[in-house]
Amino acid sequence: MSNNINANNLNTDSSSSPVNVPKMDALIIPVTMEVPCDSRGQRMWWAFLASSMVTFFGGLFIILLWRTLKYLWTVCCHCGVKTKEAQKINGGGDAQADGACKPTDEKEENVAAEVGWMTSVKDWAGVMISAQTLTGRVLSHFLTSIVSHPIESCQNFYKDFTLQIDMAFNVFFLLYFGLRFIAANDKLWFWLEVNSVVDFFTVPPVFVSVYLNRSWLEFHLVALCNNSIKLVNLCSIFISTWLTAAGFIHLVENSGDPWENFQNNQPLTYWECVYLLMVTMSTVGYGDVYAKTTLGRLFMVFFILGGLAMFASYVPEIIELIGNRKKYGGSYSAVSGRKHIVVCGHITLESVSNFLKDFLHKDRDDVNVEIVFLHNISPNLELEALFKRHFTQVEFYQGSVLNPHDLARVKIESADACLILANKYCADPDAEDASNIMRVISIKNYHPKIRIITQMLQYHNKAHLLNIPSWNWKEGDDAICLAELKLGFIAQSCLAPGLSTMLANLFSMRSFIKIEEDTWQKYYLEGVANEMYTEYLSSAFVGLSFPAVCELVFAKLKLLMIAIEYKSEKRESSSILINPGNHVKIQEGTLGFFIASDAKEVKRAFFYCKACHDDITDPKRIKKCGCKRLEDEQPSTLSPKKKQRNGGMRNSPNSSPKLMRHDPLLIPGNEQIDNMDANVKKYDSTGMFHWCPAKDIEKVILTRSEAAMTVLSGHVVVCIFGDVKSALIGLRNLVMPLRASNFHYHELKHIVFVGSLEYLRREWETLHNFPKVSILPGTPLSRADLRAVNINLCDMCVILSANQNNIDDASLQDKECILASLNIKSMQFDDSIGVLQANSQGFTPPGMDRSSPDNSPVHGLLRQPSITTGANIPIITELVNDSNVQFLDQDDDDDPDTELYLTQPFACGTAFAVSVLDSLMSATYFNDNILTLIRTLVTGGATPELEALIAEENALRGGYSTPQTLANRDRCRVAQLALYDGPFADLGDGGCYGDLFCKALKTYNMLCFGIYRLRDAHLSTPSQCTKRYVITNPPYEFELVPTDLIFCLMQFDHNAGQSRASLSHSSHSSYSSSKKSSSVHSIPSTANRPNRTKTRDSREKQNATRMNRMGQAEKKWFTDEPDNAYPRNIQIKPMSTHMANQINQYKSTSSLIPPIREVEDEC
Repeated sequence: MSNNINANNLNTDSSSSPVNVPKMDALIIPVTMEVPCDSRGQRMWWAFLASSMVTFFGGLFIILLWRTLKYLWTVCCHCGVKTKEAQKINGGGDAQADGACKPTDEKEENVAAEVGWMTSVKDWAGVMISAQTLTGRVLSHFLTSIVSHPIESCQNFYKDFTLQIDMAFNVFFLLYFGLRFIAANDKLWFWLEVNSVVDFFTVPPVFVSVYLNRSWLEFHLVALCNNSIKLVNLCSIFISTWLTAAGFIHLVENSGDPWENFQNNQPLTYWECVYLLMVTMSTVGYGDVYAKTTLGRLFMVFFILGGLAMFASYVPEIIELIGNRKKYGGSYSAVSGRKHIVVCGHITLESVSNFLKDFLHKDRDDVNVEIVFLHNISPNLELEALFKRHFTQVEFYQGSVLNPHDLARVKIESADACLILANKYCADPDAEDASNIMRVISIKNYHPKIRIITQMLQYHNKAHLLNIPSWNWKEGDDAICLAELKLGFIAQSCLAPGLSTMLANLFSMRSFIKIEEDTWQKYYLEGVANEMYTEYLSSAFVGLSFPAVCELVFAKLKLLMIAIEYKSEKRESSSILINPGNHVKIQEGTLGFFIASDAKEVKRAFFYCKACHDDITDPKRIKKCGCKRLEDEQPSTLSPKKKQRNGGMRNSPNSSPKLMRHDPLLIPGNEQIDNMDANVKKYDSTGMFHWCPAKDIEKVILTRSEAAMTVLSGHVVVCIFGDVKSALIGLRNLVMPLRASNFHYHELKHIVFVGSLEYLRREWETLHNFPKVSILPGTPLSRADLRAVNINLCDMCVILSANQNNIDDASLQDKECILASLNIKSMQFDDSIGVLQANSQGFTPPGMDRSSPDNSPVHGLLRQPSITTGANIPIITELVNDSNVQFLDQDDDDDPDTELYLTQPFACGTAFAVSVLDSLMSATYFNDNILTLIRTLVTGGATPELEALIAEENALRGGYSTPQTLANRDRCRVAQLALYDGPFADLGDGGCYGDLFCKALKTYNMLCFGIYRLRDAHLSTPSQCTKRYVITNPPYEFELVPTDLIFCLMQFDHNAGQSRASLSHSSHSSYSSSKKSSSVHSIPSTANRPNRTKTRDSREKQNATRMNRMGQAEKKWFTDEPDNAYPRNIQIKPMSTHMANQINQYKSTSSLIPPIREVEDEC
């Protein structure tokens, strides 16, 4: 038999005896009768057991005795108090009463002091043993520690290091037991609880072992059992029962039966006993290990009854609890020196992938931000794989932002921002907005200072955010309204086709895709690689005018600057100025808005030094120099992102900017304009939009016959699918940009809605204050309705649907819009239908008579050649599902898996999907001024005052035309400039884009930023295709073609209304024609052109003759700056996209289109 039975020996060889014989200095004698432990050979197990029993019962007796004495003392004191009160009532005087009260008061003070002291001690002890503090966690951790010994051995305490360690641990356990005893409110119940009983059988025997110089196994494992893992109550009970029973079997089997003089023992390790108990509970019973002692067998009989029941009930429930435990239920651990953001709301594979693709794009300068997703539903396999792919920067936690505990888990108080994603495809947009608003309330309630960027679906729901006290636009809180931006993009495409695609690509991060072949995709993708950035301008630009800086930056730094953040001397707050005039001078620390391919290129604007970089031709060599001036600027090297994090750039109480105007308007002839505007035209109270008194919907309804008898031309047809149950899409956001006050009244395009009258009645409350709006009840799928509104003569056809989100099948969500688009494209039209309609009304349209004074290029409208096929009608279709874009163009070869921005319809500006707006979330986080700039460009100039008014009244309010409101009209607008004619015609045929950029900027303060080019313009052979695509920010040396249309930011023309006073209330502007967009301009001579021949053979000759006459005519043209007003050789005349497409294919006649219900539209 071995000299030592080691209970901790887990490496016992199964093939050998479990008894080891280690070499030890201490004398360890086995517990057998053959080799006695002392001279008498007496076992001392009873002494160890007696120490535990005496401790337990002795302490119990002391507690009961203390309670008894305390009770008797309380009863006696209570009787004494009653006697004194009786004496006081019966005859005690005032002096006696005072004397009796004083000792009582002193006693009460002493008792109070005593109670306070005891309470303090209890609190201190409770904190010490609590696992909620560091000290408590350390103490609780040591409860699971154990030092195992042989069953019973004779050891010298002073020489055995193991026994000394065991003593140290048990002294610690004794101290811990004392703290628990002091902290307990009920000492009796504490003494009887299980944890205390465990201490009784583990701590006292150690002190006995020191006195007797021998060790006993006793119940050390009880401490391990009962104080180990406590994940759930069931698991704790099951494991403690199992391990405790194993400890008892281990004791009796290794000791033997006392009445057998311990002769029937067997050497079993503890883990063999654990194994025995498990196979016993599970009723397997292999028989390889079994109990030999009578005590062990008797215990097994009773244990198998309870153990089997516990195993059958507890184990399945434990497995269920463990299986239901949240996989993502932990807490976020912040990384030092690294910010993190919390993303919540609508977390799906599509929304997360779109967000991460843009947020973690390589073109961003320094994305040292960790993304923490919080959602109450665990991710599916695909989403989980996406998280693992970005595991270094992305973490997911399961929970809800409505639960403060979950907000604490993701460390929302230390987060840099919280982003809330919306479900763009939900059936009830108002309910989705309400959910996101509740998320904002919950987050702001938990941490009011957190920056929140949330997506909103409906424009009118943005007002509810203003009701949250801690919502602060100045601190970076932003609401991205998808309906407002989506319809604003589409509205701008009605004014400048293709602009929606260009703007969407600018705030989306796209990687550069190089194509060697000379195809339209090559030039389109080169422009797609451009994004919007901000950077502070170098002090080398201070004092220069904005156009001068733009020219220098474009020519030398190869950057395009379109706007600046300007601080006026008259205003404390800063404003964002888009292409301001020569009167604006660059100040120190001015922030510029640039279009570039990556953030590193934009740094050139900050590093530029005239002394060091003036002679450098390669922009890549423009880097930070060692000039003292740049060193002095070191405090301003703070990046825009960091400055925005501090709230330094948030000057507006809303997401819209305060646009600075040229104030006052001291331009020649303005008095006449002001008088005319004050007497005839009306604007809303902010002066940002055209306004008219509210009209009843019945007055704007056109029947099919009335529409057919009305010569509609140069208008916008809005095909809307919806019914009385459909969710409102907010058509006001589509109409407002088309009614911006920086258009003159006669320049406004007439808007005709074709759709369900029941649906339009619900939208009409937000539309009744806009002029030049008509409704044709019907359906966009009816060709009769489409012909009645002269869809072949419209400037743009917009196809929208309010029923898209009511269908579960994603591929069928866009069925109505796709069918309407294909229906229009397959229509055929008669070339003479416009003339026949005009003659049927009994008049000859003005302009058909070439002798008419209005027929001159100054006043006349150049009628576009009629469209004979629907494929040439300009259409923009809204899609919900990106993959459905493949059905819009039957002649393209786009792969169904192609990303939306790479498809031909999107590149041509004929399709728009709300999914492209997902990129605005990350763009706004890195630079919230980008959102302000985008909203300014697409909404027509919505201001904080206007949004506050709409929040109060849900309608526009009319206002008087004061100089202040009229000054708000002086802002840029997007336009398209044709190159086939005008002062830029010489650059249109093989010229350089950079020369065009500089000439337009110097001469007319027009800032060019892109090209709208025919798809087949690169082909050497002529093509009949009229499709165009967008080229964003072409390089300086880019070659132009005559058919190009140039995107430009045009200054407001104060004098445009003077020359057309007689036409100021015509339904169609002198910029609009039967197929001309008011934003597409050519610059011809003022001389009357000869009538063109009707033969196609002479077309090119006449075009060349017209171009040669360009430099001979003159007209006075004034800029917006009063100090720089001087005559220009320029004449602005309308030009439509389709006209530029077919200028060499069809004849043209000049025509003025009669107004539609002129009296009703005049306001």
